[in-house]
Amino acid sequence: MQKKRRTDPALETLNRDIRDLDAKRVDHLYGLEPIYEPGQGTGGVRPEEFVAFQCPWCGERLESRIDVSAGEHSYVEDCQVCCRPMELAVEVAADGAFAALRVQRVE
Repeated sequence: MQKKRRTDPALETLNRDIRDLDAKRVDHLYGLEPIYEPGQGTGGVRPEEFVAFQCPWCGERLESRIDVSAGEHSYVEDCQVCCRPMELAVEVAADGAFAALRVQRVE
Protein backbone atom coordinates (compact mmCIF):
# COMPACT_ATOMS: atom_id res chain seq x y z
CA MET A 1 0.00 0.00 0.00
CA GLN A 2 1.30 3.41 -1.03
CA LYS A 3 1.27 6.31 1.32
CA LYS A 4 -0.43 9.43 0.03
CA ARG A 5 2.08 12.19 -0.31
CA ARG A 6 1.24 15.28 1.66
CA THR A 7 1.60 18.58 -0.23
CA ASP A 8 1.97 22.05 1.12
CA PRO A 9 -1.27 24.11 0.81
CA ALA A 10 0.71 27.13 -0.40
CA LEU A 11 2.18 25.03 -3.21
CA GLU A 12 -1.29 23.79 -4.18
CA THR A 13 -2.57 27.38 -4.31
CA LEU A 14 0.38 28.47 -6.44
CA ASN A 15 -0.13 25.56 -8.85
CA ARG A 16 -3.83 26.41 -9.17
CA ASP A 17 -3.04 30.09 -9.80
CA ILE A 18 -0.54 29.21 -12.52
CA ARG A 19 -3.00 26.81 -14.16
CA ASP A 20 -5.82 29.38 -14.22
CA LEU A 21 -3.89 32.50 -15.29
CA ASP A 22 -5.86 35.37 -16.76
CA ALA A 23 -4.88 39.00 -17.43
CA LYS A 24 -5.92 40.23 -13.97
CA ARG A 25 -3.99 37.50 -12.16
CA VAL A 26 -0.87 38.12 -14.24
CA ASP A 27 -1.09 41.83 -13.43
CA HIS A 28 -1.53 41.02 -9.73
CA LEU A 29 1.30 38.47 -9.75
CA TYR A 30 3.77 40.98 -11.21
CA GLY A 31 2.36 44.03 -9.43
CA LEU A 32 1.24 45.69 -12.67
CA GLU A 33 -1.53 48.20 -13.24
CA PRO A 34 -2.91 48.07 -16.78
CA ILE A 35 -3.09 51.54 -18.29
CA TYR A 36 -5.12 50.66 -21.36
CA GLU A 37 -6.80 47.40 -22.22
CA PRO A 38 -7.89 47.42 -25.89
CA GLY A 39 -11.61 46.92 -26.35
CA GLN A 40 -12.48 46.81 -22.66
CA GLY A 41 -14.36 49.49 -20.81
CA THR A 42 -14.13 51.99 -23.64
CA GLY A 43 -17.68 51.59 -24.89
CA GLY A 44 -16.48 51.68 -28.49
CA VAL A 45 -14.35 54.81 -27.97
CA ARG A 46 -11.07 54.62 -29.84
CA PRO A 47 -7.90 55.81 -28.05
CA GLU A 48 -6.82 57.85 -31.06
CA GLU A 49 -8.45 59.58 -34.00
CA PHE A 50 -7.09 60.89 -37.29
CA VAL A 51 -8.55 64.36 -37.81
CA ALA A 52 -8.40 66.55 -40.92
CA PHE A 53 -8.13 70.32 -40.44
CA GLN A 54 -6.98 73.44 -42.26
CA CYS A 55 -3.76 75.31 -41.48
CA PRO A 56 -4.66 78.74 -40.06
CA TRP A 57 -1.64 80.26 -41.85
CA CYS A 58 -1.59 78.89 -45.41
CA GLY A 59 -4.98 77.18 -45.64
CA GLU A 60 -3.51 73.79 -46.55
CA ARG A 61 -5.57 70.72 -45.60
CA LEU A 62 -3.66 68.64 -43.04
CA GLU A 63 -4.30 65.53 -41.00
CA SER A 64 -3.06 64.75 -37.51
CA ARG A 65 -3.31 61.84 -35.07
CA ILE A 66 -5.14 62.94 -31.93
CA ASP A 67 -4.57 61.03 -28.67
CA VAL A 68 -8.03 60.90 -27.09
CA SER A 69 -6.84 58.80 -24.13
CA ALA A 70 -4.93 61.86 -22.81
CA GLY A 71 -8.18 63.76 -22.22
CA GLU A 72 -8.55 67.43 -23.08
CA HIS A 73 -5.20 68.96 -23.92
CA SER A 74 -3.48 71.30 -26.33
CA TYR A 75 -0.12 71.25 -28.06
CA VAL A 76 1.85 73.15 -30.68
CA GLU A 77 2.59 71.59 -34.04
CA ASP A 78 4.22 73.07 -37.14
CA CYS A 79 2.37 73.07 -40.45
CA GLN A 80 3.83 70.44 -42.78
CA VAL A 81 3.64 72.87 -45.71
CA CYS A 82 4.48 76.39 -44.47
CA CYS A 83 6.29 75.34 -41.25
CA ARG A 84 4.49 77.95 -39.12
CA PRO A 85 3.38 77.01 -35.60
CA MET A 86 -0.26 76.33 -34.75
CA GLU A 87 -1.92 75.33 -31.51
CA LEU A 88 -4.18 72.29 -31.60
CA ALA A 89 -6.66 72.05 -28.70
CA VAL A 90 -8.41 68.70 -28.29
CA GLU A 91 -11.88 68.62 -26.74
CA VAL A 92 -13.19 65.34 -25.34
CA ALA A 93 -16.84 64.44 -24.63
CA ALA A 94 -18.05 63.23 -21.22
CA ASP A 95 -17.89 59.59 -22.39
CA GLY A 96 -14.21 59.99 -23.41
CA ALA A 97 -14.87 60.19 -27.15
CA PHE A 98 -13.30 62.81 -29.42
CA ALA A 99 -15.55 65.90 -29.57
CA ALA A 100 -13.69 68.66 -31.43
CA LEU A 101 -10.35 70.08 -32.49
CA ARG A 102 -9.68 73.81 -32.31
CA VAL A 103 -6.76 75.08 -34.40
CA GLN A 104 -5.30 78.58 -34.11
CA ARG A 105 -2.16 80.49 -35.02
CA VAL A 106 0.71 80.78 -32.58
CA GLU A 107 2.23 84.25 -32.95
